[in-house]
Amino acid sequence: MAHDADGRPATAREDLQDYVRELAEPLVPYAGESGARITLGVNIAHHDDAAADLEGYARPLWGLAPLGAGGGDFAHWDLWARGLAAGTDPGHPDHWGAPGHVDQRLVEMAAVGFALALVPERLWDPLSGAERDRVAAWLTAALDREHAPNNWNFFPVLVSMGLDRVGVAHDREARHVRLDRLEGYALGDGWYADGDTPQRDYYIPWAMHYYGLLYSALAGAGDPDRAARFRERAAEFAVGFRHWFADDGAAVPFGRSLTYRFAQGAFWGALPYAGVDALPAGEVKGQLLRHLRWWRARTAQTSPHGLLTIGYGYPQPGVAEQYNGPGSPYWAMKAFLPLALPATDPFWTAPEQPPAALPATLAQPHAGAVLMRSGGDVTLLSGSQHNIWARGGAAKYAKFAYSTRFGFSLPAGELGLVQGAYDSMLAVSDDEGEPRHFRVREQCVPPVDVPAAPSPGAGDGAAADPQADPQAEPDGTVCSTWYPWPDVEITSWISAAAPWHLRTHRIRTGRALRTAEAGFAVDRDGGVPLRTEGEGTAVVVSAAGDLTGLRDLDGTRTGTVIEPLPGTNVLARRTVLPLLTAQLPPGEHWLRCAVLGAGPAQAAAWDEEPPQARH
Repeated sequence: MAHDADGRPATAREDLQDYVRELAEPLVPYAGESGARITLGVNIAHHDDAAADLEGYARPLWGLAPLGAGGGDFAHWDLWARGLAAGTDPGHPDHWGAPGHVDQRLVEMAAVGFALALVPERLWDPLSGAERDRVAAWLTAALDREHAPNNWNFFPVLVSMGLDRVGVAHDREARHVRLDRLEGYALGDGWYADGDTPQRDYYIPWAMHYYGLLYSALAGAGDPDRAARFRERAAEFAVGFRHWFADDGAAVPFGRSLTYRFAQGAFWGALPYAGVDALPAGEVKGQLLRHLRWWRARTAQTSPHGLLTIGYGYPQPGVAEQYNGPGSPYWAMKAFLPLALPATDPFWTAPEQPPAALPATLAQPHAGAVLMRSGGDVTLLSGSQHNIWARGGAAKYAKFAYSTRFGFSLPAGELGLVQGAYDSMLAVSDDEGEPRHFRVREQCVPPVDVPAAPSPGAGDGAAADPQADPQAEPDGTVCSTWYPWPDVEITSWISAAAPWHLRTHRIRTGRALRTAEAGFAVDRDGGVPLRTEGEGTAVVVSAAGDLTGLRDLDGTRTGTVIEPLPGTNVLARRTVLPLLTAQLPPGEHWLRCAVLGAGPAQAAAWDEEPPQARH
């Protein structure tokens, strides 16, 4: 635990205040004299450099504004105030530029609006009248721009709330059209769709819920019915979202924008900020603090100069999406919202509670996922999610399983299993001779010739097409059909059987196939892992005692172990990967296996009889 200047143990609140400063102070040398452009590296995102530098300026405000609102000290507010004046001045060389339609600036303007709503005395009050006019004109321009048809509709709402706080006249009623549209994405059990997409990822808690709770807290008095609905959905969501976090605070690595890191836990700070008491204050506090401690211990996430890097567990450019610039990781500072609450708030005064006792398996139909707990770890079984737009979308959404202990891997090339790093996937090739090109599940369709899960329904809003919605069966099974080629149909059932999970694939193929099905990738640093490979089995045990392996339940496949290219896994820099391989002639085939991923305390489960396939 940290200590304050007097040598007393720091409170959790003081410790988080220190964490904000620890992240923000290293940014100062990278700001130009005006403060508007914070350039943290070479921008290779699809937006221009001015927008990337604005991102470097604005995203730290997600943490700095709550710090200031709660009375925390920060020595460089003058730099951010000067930056706001210069960045919104069309005559200044560091001008950020006017926002266009579906423009990255619209994303960052939301952070500025949020900061004005919380700490106008730090950013607005120091400005001259002319400077305020320019800030107002720049922000107001965002209100009528076209935004992406998803959580982006919250951005002009946040700008509007900031303008409200500083007394700038604008069309306040226009935000209700956007809010109505956002509520139309509600599904049920607290879940939203993020627009008309199959993705149910961290954008639901760190965007849809987070912004709705901000609105409830800052503007709810004038829109009480809507604020109540946002709070009610968040309360429902909280109960199930606990299952995405391991006992040590790690969240399941899954989906896009992983470089935002501890924004994964931002929802737990937004709950108390909006006065939502769906769970005891000490439990919510524990969820957030364990998560932040888990991340703070990962010193590899920062550069030698203290900057958050593009990556997840370590600097890894391959994690990035096409919209990630050098300042993108500072979205993580959304997790510090409770610092805006006074020290007397129940969130701060309640004793931190340990992880709640949760069932071993929970099906979340609206997410198309099954969450499985074992030994304090979490495994997410993914049924029918996919994303063909984000970089590495198949690896981030369409693998069969995602683990807090083992992470997942991203492909480093197209040739061969080593480059593909196809952990938790079934890879298939139609190459003659030695296979080099493999295909995996990328995009799913409703299961073919098998009973489908019930439609999640519309909940309290307009759901997307039920046939496109992710689904999961109550027994802990997810199912989908996918087509690597038009004449190859694969239906995959993935079932929880903690600490194992079971996989069954029905393959109907018009061509000969080579298949390779993988378990989790395990860290090979720290010592040579133990390997066992042969008929019907492949298992690896790391030097730390982590075990991952597969047992072929039909005994027809051959086990082997490979070393994927370094820098592919999001948690471990170098890994080994167990596989089951087989050759299939044209026709119908069934493949079944039991997969185990376990820490040292549960590795002995490998020596027991595995569960049998359910399909």
